Amino acid sequence: MPEEADFETHVADRLAALPGVRAVSLGGSRAQGTHRTDSDWDFAIYYRGRFEPQHLRDVGWPGEVSELGAWGGGVFNGGAWLRIDDRPVDVHYRDLDVVEHVLGEARAGRFEWQPLMFHLAGIPSYLVLAELAINRVLHGELPRPEFPRPLREAAPEVWWQQASLTLAYARANHAPHGRLAETAGAIAQAACQSAHAVLAARGEWVTNEKRLLARAGLREADQLIAGLTPDSLVAAVDRAQAYLEAAVTAAR
Repeated sequence: MPEEADFETHVADRLAALPGVRAVSLGGSRAQGTHRTDSDWDFAIYYRGRFEPQHLRDVGWPGEVSELGAWGGGVFNGGAWLRIDDRPVDVHYRDLDVVEHVLGEARAGRFEWQPLMFHLAGIPSYLVLAELAINRVLHGELPRPEFPRPLREAAPEVWWQQASLTLAYARANHAPHGRLAETAGAIAQAACQSAHAVLAARGEWVTNEKRLLARAGLREADQLIAGLTPDSLVAAVDRAQAYLEAAVTAAR
């Protein structure tokens, strides 16, 4: 098995050679130096114009290669799960035209919320900018944006509005009827939305939800859900509202 540095170079070189690819970056825990020996390798390929996933399939690496847009569209528009030299490798497609548009919107204080599998709160379109700021460029040139001041001012209110509406709906429609699963899910979702609000107010980039609550200082949200019973749900939602609102207000 190749050494990690040799493996990284080998994969990046092969990805950079695909038609249309202008740059390749390494992301995730390996870019930040927090990985374990068994951590995935997360590569992103940045293309201009049209990218053909078949060119990636033709490399011959075992695994699944999606079509463009197969992961729900939006900024997270597809990729591949591969096994290369017995190592797990993810490849994400990144359209440079989309990335540049998102950067312009963020600098004007605008972003879109988009659903994404495995993410309780969904993702902001500026996730692709977070990748630029955090990932390590292996081939080509990519911008490394700072968190735009207009986005810091606008995004917390958008996220908090989502969180507060999520809690209000749960309080009116689930909690009074003892719907424990629905209420617990709403509190968890609102906590993640509030964490996005806190981190945006601080100007901190985030690329996923794995450590979102801890980074935002909202790990005590666990206690809002622990021990819930059907007759305690209204009070639990009220406690969540007060706790999360105080955290978001303090971060602004």
